[in-house]
Amino acid sequence: MIDISESVMQFLLAFIVVVPIVGAVAALLPAPPGLKGKSPDQAVLRHGVTVTGAVLIAAIVLAVGFDHAHPSKMQATTDINWIPALDVRIHLGIDGISLPLVVMTALLTFLCALYSYFKMPAGPSPKAFVALVLVLESGTLATFAVLDLLLFFLAFEMVLIPMYFLIARWGGAQKQAAAWKFILYTLLGSVVMLLGLLLIGLKSGTFDMVALATDNGRGLTSSVQGIAVLAIGIGLAVKTPMWPLHSWLPDAHTAAPTVGSVLLAGVLLKMGTYGFIRILLPIAPDGMHTFAPYLAAFAVVGIVYGSLACLALARPGSKGDLKRLIAYSSVGHMGFVLLGIASMTPTGVNGALFANIAHGLITGLLFFLVGAVKDRYGTADLDTLSGATGAALYGRAPRLGGLLAFAAVASLGLPGLAGFWGEMLALFGSFDPADGLSRPAFLTFMSIAAFGTLLTAAYMLIVVRRVCMGEKREEPQRLADVQTYEFAAWTPLVALTVLAGLWPAVLLGLTDPAVQKLLAGGKS
Repeated sequence: MIDISESVMQFLLAFIVVVPIVGAVAALLPAPPGLKGKSPDQAVLRHGVTVTGAVLIAAIVLAVGFDHAHPSKMQATTDINWIPALDVRIHLGIDGISLPLVVMTALLTFLCALYSYFKMPAGPSPKAFVALVLVLESGTLATFAVLDLLLFFLAFEMVLIPMYFLIARWGGAQKQAAAWKFILYTLLGSVVMLLGLLLIGLKSGTFDMVALATDNGRGLTSSVQGIAVLAIGIGLAVKTPMWPLHSWLPDAHTAAPTVGSVLLAGVLLKMGTYGFIRILLPIAPDGMHTFAPYLAAFAVVGIVYGSLACLALARPGSKGDLKRLIAYSSVGHMGFVLLGIASMTPTGVNGALFANIAHGLITGLLFFLVGAVKDRYGTADLDTLSGATGAALYGRAPRLGGLLAFAAVASLGLPGLAGFWGEMLALFGSFDPADGLSRPAFLTFMSIAAFGTLLTAAYMLIVVRRVCMGEKREEPQRLADVQTYEFAAWTPLVALTVLAGLWPAVLLGLTDPAVQKLLAGGKS
């Protein structure tokens, strides 16, 4: 750790939240003259890389200056009175729970901007595309940084419109229907969530998340907590997405451009599970205790359902889309996150946070790779890829095939890679849930989830066999292998997947003290 003053840390956190918005406004301004031969489109795409790169650097410096000896302490805090009548404050801060999500968001957005500079998705002017990506980044970073319930809601909603337009304007087939489904599901869930947030704030007299977490629900009756958990949980479950509120996700991913899918899977889905951990667990523990078994039941159904859907899409003759398959896999993976949260134990919640980061890295990489396959073949249909014009990526683009196989085995939870630890810790948390929760029920949930890991391995290995191996050919036609810009965008994700798998303490050392404090009601 480098000793950085608190005022500099405050500035850095405010910088990474505000600068993307400023950058989005700048992207929409008329291009200045004298671009030295560069087109206005190239200039605005370079602007996106510059702004997201600056945010990433600031996030890394913030992580370096973070007091790793006290990760349970809120750091880089800013607390400014905003709406006195409602006691709403511009309250920012990070701890060991939010810091990894902030850094991952900054990294994935930068990699998407870099990828788009060389491979801009087909659609309208890049100006609007860059501005929307930057607004989305600002909203996501704010969600992980704010410590006021109403600000959390505003940041949570801020990402919906940019993602809607990214799908509707730069997406593929059925993009309008997918975009409408996305916005309707998430907006309806958010309306219910807002009612729950207002209920907590009005009944407790404050919207400050730190004060509410420290109070640990003592200022709220059990009935109020139960209603709040149900209302807020519905909104968070839609964004997660939890079965059966997941049906917008496969359509959105199938229609979205490559970078839209990366950001949707790698960043936006994390906002829902983060809300469960940051808001519901510490602020309404009695309500969470009541609904935890139901949350766990929905989680394990999602694990099995997502895996069975992937198996159905992976079988020959199903006309399964590879992007759609990975979208359904996200339903299963996020089921493990929800199961860890439902255990209400430090082990399970740490597993949920670890699985969040692992899913962002691995599934983000998978969507990058599938986008590259689709660019080369013009389709992501599995039957087409493995049929008469079979992919056989090992023979036609060996580096791309190797990376796809690596991401697939990472996704199925191979020990030594990041996907393993989160799922195992979630299962361990279910093995011995919090006091008062039915252990036989959670042992049943654990067993079903463990069976889901076998199903995950089955469909991922089928995908590798069909896409990477394909039909044997005497002289396979070579394809363009991994390009330099693709290598630059994907290498950090590969490296971090390996690092987190081999050295899980790099994440758990941050999250565990913060989780222990959170579950103890703010007591260190």
